[in-house]
Amino acid sequence: MEWPKELLEIFDDPLLDGVRPKAAAPTANDRMQQKLAEVNDWINKNGREPRPDGDLKEKLMYAAMTKLREKGFDVWI
Repeated sequence: MEWPKELLEIFDDPLLDGVRPKAAAPTANDRMQQKLAEVNDWINKNGREPRPDGDLKEKLMYAAMTKLREKGFDVWI
């Protein structure tokens, strides 16, 4: 959402210091892209795909990877 210039100027008033419009909430697609990047970073860092029998972080990455693949996303190996 684009805020009108006049409204943004009002927020620059010293009396309203620290008051800003709320940022747009991330969409489902944004969250999915972020999770895909996290899984790919994990794979690059560890040199392998996450496994379901690893530590908690690895289990979470495995679950995310599985869900992403079910939705048709390619997870890098």
